[in-house]
Amino acid sequence: MSTFVSNFNMFLTALQIKQNYISRKSGIEEHKLSRILTGKQPASESDLEALSKAAGRSVQYFLNQNFKLKTDYPPSSARIAFYAGSPTEKQTEVSNALLELMENVDIILSAKDSFLGMVEQ
Repeated sequence: MSTFVSNFNMFLTALQIKQNYISRKSGIEEHKLSRILTGKQPASESDLEALSKAAGRSVQYFLNQNFKLKTDYPPSSARIAFYAGSPTEKQTEVSNALLELMENVDIILSAKDSFLGMVEQ
């Protein structure tokens, strides 16, 4: 198995990224991706580029002989999302707007409970 594939598999495992997500993001058909990641089929240069881009990293990142990953991530039950690469400025803006919306919804729902409590007294 190549250094790239070995490191890429460690990356997917550590970040709990599913192969079908990488398949969709990279444009590589799921069966071919599975063969590449198990070492049954060699990956072309364009495959390596597509996989790296889908993971939000460079090809050189996965070719590092001393590849190390942070492994002390919280358990999946404590996380609310998955890793999808580095977000663009627009994606960051949209996610911040969604968080603000959810905070406002929480405030409104909490206020409703407070008002209902006041009426019952």
